[in-house]
Amino acid sequence: MIDDANRTPGATGTMVAPAPVVHSVFVPLAPQEAFDLFTGHMRLWWPFTGHSCGGEDALDVQFEPRPAGAVTELGRKGQRWTWGTLTHWDPPRSFAMRWHPGLPAAEATQLRVTFTPEESGTKVLVHHDGWEARGAAADLKRDQYDEGWPFTLAAFTAAALARTTP
Repeated sequence: MIDDANRTPGATGTMVAPAPVVHSVFVPLAPQEAFDLFTGHMRLWWPFTGHSCGGEDALDVQFEPRPAGAVTELGRKGQRWTWGTLTHWDPPRSFAMRWHPGLPAAEATQLRVTFTPEESGTKVLVHHDGWEARGAAADLKRDQYDEGWPFTLAAFTAAALARTTP
C-alpha cells in the first residue's frame, strides 16, 4: 500500500518519491567533538541491537574518512557488513553517504549528516532521502527510519552528555 501522506506531488499531479526523513538534536560539544563521536566512536552510542546487520555480534562501525570511502559494521568474530559508501567528507561540518546496511548497493538511500555550531554546542541534523531506491518498500522503509532516527539520535545525545559530565 502506498501512503501518499509521505509523498510529494509531481508536476502532473502524480505522486513521486517519499518525503525525506529529517531529524536533529543539540549536543553540548564543539562541532569537531560531535563529528568525531558520530563517525569515530559509534561503538559508544549506536544502538546495535535492532539497528545493525550483526545484532548482538555488532561491535563498531568504521568510516574510511574520504569520498568513496567504505562505511562498514564490524562484528565481534571478525564479520564485516557494508553500510554504504561516503559521497562527501568534510569534517567537522558534514558527511554524506549512499546508505544500504546489509542490502545491495542498488537499494541505497542518501544520508547526509551536518554539524552546525551553535552558542553552546552543536546542532546535528540528519537528512535521509532517496527512498525510491527501495522500490515497493519505499514508504515502509521511510516510515521505519522516521521512527528509528530519533531513537538513534537520543543514544548519540546521551553519549555526548556523558562526555561533558564530570
